Amino acid sequence: MDEHHELLNTHLANFAAMTGKDIADSKPYWKSRKLKKGDFFNMQSVVCNDLGLIVKGIFRIYYSDPETSEEKNIFFFSENQFIVSFRSFITRKACHYFIQAMEDSEIVYISYRDLTSLYETHPNWARFGRLLAELFFTYSQTRAEEFLFNTHEERYIRLLEEHPNIINRIPAYHISSYLGITNPSLSRIRKRILR
Repeated sequence: MDEHHELLNTHLANFAAMTGKDIADSKPYWKSRKLKKGDFFNMQSVVCNDLGLIVKGIFRIYYSDPETSEEKNIFFFSENQFIVSFRSFITRKACHYFIQAMEDSEIVYISYRDLTSLYETHPNWARFGRLLAELFFTYSQTRAEEFLFNTHEERYIRLLEEHPNIINRIPAYHISSYLGITNPSLSRIRKRILR
């Protein structure tokens, strides 16, 4: 856990300019967790109670249609990114999505209750909460705008910028689902980019 705490400390200091005291006061609240490939960080129709920081691994957020069981990938998160169903986390209402490890993964996480307690007692942690909200709002708006304004190829390039090794780490059909295209279309995009 010590190496995880070092990574967490660095990330918190960079993300929200936390002081050593802010970080030290939060240390008892953070726990580490290993997830096997296929394990869930959170389930659809369940309230998301934890905020995680990915130490190792890649996760997908996806919706599973209850009637057809069709799955649609919405986001991917990998190392050094926070992972949470943010709407569920802050409203305390059931999550619409699954959050699943796509490879053996490790996270450090904090519960909603403990994070809220830090918000109330530490001004810098309250600032962290605002920055976190801004970050997840930006993710959400960027994703919506990509579908409105960008081609499939542009969305694919942006995905590679965000997660450079993703094509070597997860099956292509997951990327196709995220882009809203078929596997043959993804193959054509990849060939064009390689040329």
